Amino acid sequence: MENKFMEAMMFRHACKEFDSNKKISDVDFDTILEMGRLSPSSFGFEPWKFVVIQNEALREKLKAFTWGAQGQLPTASHFVIILSRKKPSMIHGSEYINGMLDYKELPEDVKALYGQFYEKFQKEDFKLLESDRTLNDWASKQTYIALANMMSGSATMGIDSCPIEGFDMALTEKFLTEELGIDTDEFGASVMVAFGYRKEEPRGKTRLPIEDVTQWFN
Repeated sequence: MENKFMEAMMFRHACKEFDSNKKISDVDFDTILEMGRLSPSSFGFEPWKFVVIQNEALREKLKAFTWGAQGQLPTASHFVIILSRKKPSMIHGSEYINGMLDYKELPEDVKALYGQFYEKFQKEDFKLLESDRTLNDWASKQTYIALANMMSGSATMGIDSCPIEGFDMALTEKFLTEELGIDTDEFGASVMVAFGYRKEEPRGKTRLPIEDVTQWFN
């Protein structure tokens, strides 16, 4: 049986340079953003924001400290910085978390129980309150679910992508504050991703065999 998703997985690769003459349509890119928005997250708290950088001057400034996107920033049809929420938003009892509980329109008793589970999870199960970094990194992990869905989903549409972690974190957050007016006490840069259409065909995939990455206990 033909499997469209597996076809997309074979099609997808980390595109280092795009065909700058080909642009993703507004409709298709809106679909890619929806794939990110509809992604699952721990407790359903959606700790992300998708910042789309299309302005050429801003891309050029970003390029100065984003060593992993030297080929992508000038050529990508669309370039996204995925932000993750930091401790002030994600800690139990915060205004954001309480707002998300209200947004879910849960009965009051269920909402209270939900909040209690989340507090226990942070304090005891995952020990996320040991440092700001621990909680921030946990929130950042959630954004990678959205990242993967956006990249895999775009591949089903014949659109290429490349995830990017090659950037200076401090300079990126300075850029977010000074150039984009983003509150970096609330949001931090998690990962970047470029989208477009390949300029050249990639080499074949190399992956470890399934028996090396899978262990069964029947």
